[in-house]
Amino acid sequence: MFTASEKKRENIAEYLLYMWQIEDLIRAYNLDLDRIETEIIDKYSNLDEYQRKQMREWYESLIDMMRREGVEKSGHLQLNKNTILGLTDLHNRLMADSKYSDYHTEYYKTLPYIVELRAKQGDDKTGEIETCLSALYGLIMLRLQGREISAETMTAIKQITHYMALLSKYYKLDFNNALDQD
Repeated sequence: MFTASEKKRENIAEYLLYMWQIEDLIRAYNLDLDRIETEIIDKYSNLDEYQRKQMREWYESLIDMMRREGVEKSGHLQLNKNTILGLTDLHNRLMADSKYSDYHTEYYKTLPYIVELRAKQGDDKTGEIETCLSALYGLIMLRLQGREISAETMTAIKQITHYMALLSKYYKLDFNNALDQD
């Protein structure tokens, strides 16, 4: 909860990846709040009782949302989908404005990787921004599993990371009403 708030302010891509991990973590604990409290929340020895209560309520609200939205087994919460929609809207605004040539350059460098990833998605295609985030999340999962990552995958991930970092920078500027002032 505290990490999510910080990440949302500082780097929206990291925030989304973190929230996807939280969704998967909640699923791994079968949406059992008591287990999450015992095995996760209680491990934070630096939290006072108020902070511990806040964290429990945060997990409880996420569990409730997951149940109401039918994403207990897979998928993403609407609040995360809305964030991706916001990023997509920002992407479209940046692409429509020649003032952001640095963004255009990074996007076009990344586009071949996006096209390749989307071709592998079959009929269940996601948007370009979500495709990039899914690639980054996939890398996290591969690393957690201790699996080997090919050089070509790392080349793609490096470019996607640069692109998402730039989009996140512009998101932060836009969020702070400073986008048109740079």
